[in-house]
Amino acid sequence: MVEFTRYTAETASAEAKPLIEASQMRFGGMLPYLHAVLAESPVLYQAYGQLNDLFSASSLSTDERHVVWLTINVYHSCHYCVPAHTFLALKDGVSEDVVDALRAGQTLPDARLEALRQFTLSVTEKRGEVDAGEIDAFLAAGFTKRNVFDVILGLSHKVISNYVNHIADTPVDAPFAKFDWNKDAA
Repeated sequence: MVEFTRYTAETASAEAKPLIEASQMRFGGMLPYLHAVLAESPVLYQAYGQLNDLFSASSLSTDERHVVWLTINVYHSCHYCVPAHTFLALKDGVSEDVVDALRAGQTLPDARLEALRQFTLSVTEKRGEVDAGEIDAFLAAGFTKRNVFDVILGLSHKVISNYVNHIADTPVDAPFAKFDWNKDAA
């Protein structure tokens, strides 16, 4: 297997160094391993950060964004992102019941969030080729046409990290390790 370098501010290229420094500031001095690996391609690293910021500013609430992220992470079986987003979701106040159900790929206790999970799963599985009935059901649950496209934005963000983590076999950072996850256990 090809090994990918985990860069630091000292070892990264001049293009990646400010991105690493910004990540460290955002994470209280820690450089997540995903970010250290992304430094191999500063443009991908920048795109990942920009998509994160854009999705965070989307029309979806904090809980809804975490439903989208974790649904996609579980579908893609991302050994890194499921624990990382479990940590972040709980930190952001998403209920344990919702997080546990998402990690297990089970029905959510909240009907609206379940409609979001189902729609996100369908968009991901079908690569956007969802039928009109699925969009109608999503809209009937109280979501908007804007929300439809914001789910696609969240998927775009997660494709980068999920695929990078699969290819680079990114190790899970210590703060996320207690939320270790694998698809067979789910």
